[in-house]
Amino acid sequence: MKELPTPTFPLSPAFLMRSTNFLGITRPTEPLQEAPSRPESRTLVPESANGITAVWARHLDEVREAQRLRFDIFAGEMGARLETVASKAYPDHDIDMFDDFCEHLLVRSNATGAVVGTYRVLTPAQARRMGTTYTDTEFDLTRLRSMRERMVELGRSCVHRDHRHGGVIMALGGALFEFMVRNRFETMIGCASIPMSHNGVSGGDAAASIWSRLSKTHLASIEHQVFPRCALPVEQLDSTLSVEPPALIKGYLRLGAKVLGPPAWDPAFNSADLPIMARLEDLPARYRKHFLGT
Repeated sequence: MKELPTPTFPLSPAFLMRSTNFLGITRPTEPLQEAPSRPESRTLVPESANGITAVWARHLDEVREAQRLRFDIFAGEMGARLETVASKAYPDHDIDMFDDFCEHLLVRSNATGAVVGTYRVLTPAQARRMGTTYTDTEFDLTRLRSMRERMVELGRSCVHRDHRHGGVIMALGGALFEFMVRNRFETMIGCASIPMSHNGVSGGDAAASIWSRLSKTHLASIEHQVFPRCALPVEQLDSTLSVEPPALIKGYLRLGAKVLGPPAWDPAFNSADLPIMARLEDLPARYRKHFLGT
């Protein structure tokens, strides 16, 4: 399998031309040449539906748009404390050490051009260069070691509150599955967050109740189960409530995803994180036909 190169994100010509002095870059007196086209693995995704389009970021300012959306949702809605060095340099952005190693998938509104949904994808080659994955920092993934060569990590998934409907999630899913097939990957993993205050329920009871329900219906087989490094104390919480999972988690489950174990507690993001795995071989037939045409 051909490894994907380390992502590099130049500032786009359009951004530079409309900025008189950004980070010390003065607007050029001569017209900028068109930026070199990125490899095909990043330029694809003509997925348009419901007034939205999924695209892969090709320039740094496009990544910054995703990071601003992430900040609005994680800090503004969930109360996350985003206190990295990079975030201090770029206020109102969610930036961490994994971003430079990832591919960034964006969903834009066709009407406004605004980014309304995003994922980042860490490939196996980039995970080796990074030395770990974000999910490894929250869970012991020892039982998944045989899958890592064809396993990508999804992270920082979020959708603008005005666009949390099936269209955005389907656009993200279609782009991701196409990316998986084209690069011969087989498995996606990641952390699916449940805010500590969810659907009017606070204090972690919502997360405990969602875990209790999904552990009976969508738990992975024992050989794929993982263990939280900082476990949410579900045994001390009310796990009997009737609470719907967040829209992204419901979307994962419709695509055949499995929950790999009990939730971890992420105090920085004020959330409980469920370990999730989705495999191409588990994609239901109707979605396989929709996304892959097979």
